[in-house]
Parts: sequence; C-alpha cells; structure tokens
Amino acid sequence: MADAAPRLKSLLEQALGAPLPVRIRAWDGSPAGPSHGPTLVVRNRRALRRLLWKPGELGLARAWVAGDLDVEGDLYAALDLMSGLVWERGEDARTLTQALRDPEVRAAIRGLVKLGGLPLPPVPPREEVRRRGHLHTKHSDRRAVSHHYDVGNDFYELVLGPSMVYSCAYWPAPEPDATLEQAQRDKLELVCRKLDLRPGQRLLDVGCGWGSMALHAAREHGVSVVGVTLSQEQAAYARKRVADEGLTDRVEIRVQDYRDVRDGPYDAVSSIGMAEHVGALRYLAYARDLYALLVPGGRLLNHQIARRPQNDESAYTVNRFIDAYVFPDGELAPIGTTVTQLERAGFEVRDVESIREHYAHTLRRWVANLEADWARAVDLTSPGRARVWRLYMAASAVAFERNRIGVNQVLAVKTPASGDAGMPLRARTWGAARP
Repeated sequence: MADAAPRLKSLLEQALGAPLPVRIRAWDGSPAGPSHGPTLVVRNRRALRRLLWKPGELGLARAWVAGDLDVEGDLYAALDLMSGLVWERGEDARTLTQALRDPEVRAAIRGLVKLGGLPLPPVPPREEVRRRGHLHTKHSDRRAVSHHYDVGNDFYELVLGPSMVYSCAYWPAPEPDATLEQAQRDKLELVCRKLDLRPGQRLLDVGCGWGSMALHAAREHGVSVVGVTLSQEQAAYARKRVADEGLTDRVEIRVQDYRDVRDGPYDAVSSIGMAEHVGALRYLAYARDLYALLVPGGRLLNHQIARRPQNDESAYTVNRFIDAYVFPDGELAPIGTTVTQLERAGFEVRDVESIREHYAHTLRRWVANLEADWARAVDLTSPGRARVWRLYMAASAVAFERNRIGVNQVLAVKTPASGDAGMPLRARTWGAARP
C-alpha cells in the first residue's frame, strides 16, 4: 500500500507544530494535503535523511539542489505558502530546542528516521561551498566572488539578458510594458543623475561586474571610469565590451580589490550591489576607504540590499542556503545601520531611496529567462547549479514582495569644510528624464 505521503505529512506536522500548507507527493506516488495549489514532490527517502541531519534551511537546500525535492506548479506560490513555516512563524512559535522536549515531536522524529531508511548522512551536493579560513580577508573575498561570479559569462547572459546588469532594475509604471534592458538602462541613468556626473570627471565603479555602469557613464556622460572587480571572467568580458565600443581611452577595468585602489582622488564613486559582500566587521573601513578616495564635494552612490532589523541584533544569522550555495560570506544589514556607518566615516547622507518592489520585478524577469532556456542553462553549468539559481531568485523575489528584505540607494557626499555640499536646495525627482 502506497502511504508514504500521508505518514510524512503527519510526522512533519507533529515536528513543526503547524499544518503543512502545500500538497505532498512521495516517492511511492502517494499524495497528501490540499488538492489545490502547488505540490511538494519528495522524490526519494534521501530527502528525509538530508532534513534529519541538517534540519531547517540547509537540509531543504541540499535536498533541492540534489533533486531530491521539487515543486510542481507555481514555485512562487509554494515559497509564499511555505514562508509561514520557514520565515514568519513569529515570536510565539516554539524553537527547535523547545520542540525536541515534546514527547510527541520526539516520537515523530523517530518515525521520520524509520521512514527515511538507512540513517547515514548523504554527501552534500558538489555545488556547496566548503568553508575555509577567516571572513572578509582579501583572499577569502576573492574566493567568494569567484564562486558566485565565475560560473560562466554565457550563463549570466542567459539569465540577465543583453544588459548584463546583475542588480535591481528601475521600472516605469506600468512595469509589464517595459523590457528588462530598458529598466536596467534607467537604473544606470538614475545612478548617474544622482552622482551628477559631468564630462571630464573621474568615476570609480566598485564591483563593476561586466562593465555596464562604466560603459554607460563614459558613453552617456563623458566621464573617465575605473571599474574594479575580483572576478577574472567579469573583467575579461567587460574589457571586450569596452574595446568593442571604442572606449578604451575612457574606461579601465581592473582585477583589483577596492582596498588596493591608490590612484584617487575621484569625483564620484558608484557601489552597486557590491557592499553586501563587505561584512559587518569591515563595513566602517569600507566606508572610510571610499571617503578617502573622493575629492571634497565628491559623491558616493551606495546601492545595497538591506534586511529588516531584529529585536535582538545579536540573534541574527545569515541565510544558510544563500551562504552555502549563492553568496558565501555575504551579510545584510538594516538600512539604518548602513546610513550610520557612512556617517561615521565622514559622509553626509543626502538622499535615501527604497526601490524594494523594483527588485521583485527584476528577479521575476531573471527567473523567466532561466526557465525559458532551462536545458541550455543546465548544459552551461550543472543541474544542481541551475536549481540553485532558480530557487535563490524565486525565493528572493518573494522575500522582496513580502518586505522581508529591501534594497536602497544611498547618496552620500564628502562635504567640504565650507559646508557647501553642492546639492540643490530643493529635492529633485531623480528618475525624471533630462530636459
């Protein structure tokens, strides 16, 4: 008799202390749970062993990446429904330690062990990062960046599209009428307007990616740009784009840590989607390094993902899935913390813009690109790597939509001793077209 799914559903609900909001189908073909909506497919007993050895996000991630778990139907809906168990259980939800004191929960876990078969720990998927050394040294940052960005430029072209911009786009209303490329161009132009770039100025683009910001600033605003990245593949791709556009006299792409840039001063600095890699312990030093590289009156545009503040900040831990498979050593801080650190470094913060909803739109477009050319994505990387990216981007879209994380552009100025920051007296609409 095929009854694995009903047994699994009952055992999981006992262990979690809450009903499962999605349908389950087990390896023996048996279903259980709501008949409508998405279905969580447990392909084999190994998925249970992964969860038993690593309860929580890491065990789920390993099962997903290995193909032991899958979702049939709307992935976004499944993630949204499951978020109540994974992210949003609230302060009154019992912790795992509390749950393990419950005799019924301990009996449920024994039942899962029996259902899962041999209790040996499965080998983690090969896509998982093996942690070594200290956080946020130059060597560890280079290794982390390589893990994430040196997947292959062809893969990133497939996901990101022709713009090759790997950060939140800036969408007009209504969003469905715009292309991803148009929205990314609008974001780059937004950054340039906030920095008030003018012909002849020098711009440092920290974490320059595949060169899109550097190219846009040089081509559309006549500035000279130095872009720095730790990724060899990104640098090679960006340099070719620069040469193809005939901008080698105005754009230089370096494989260099921002901490090693010594040829300031610059009139402006852009840091777009890079500061998440800096880490809390080094963030003040990061801000001071950029401050030192600017001329008096120079501007910094810091574009960065933020998390919600916690009641107990010491209790915050990184997302295990993202840390193990996507951004090793990545850390998110609340926007208030970021603003405070920039001010401690000497900056005057002049503008903060939240563009949280824009990132949800962007991620959904990236997921659509990936799903539309899935077979090629697998060929370019691996089945596990493609699954990492699909889950990471879809889950991130839901997180932005549910306000679990946000993204902000902070405009800061190295205000000179005279106090003249060179800013307009009235607030401007940054996204408006130039006359």
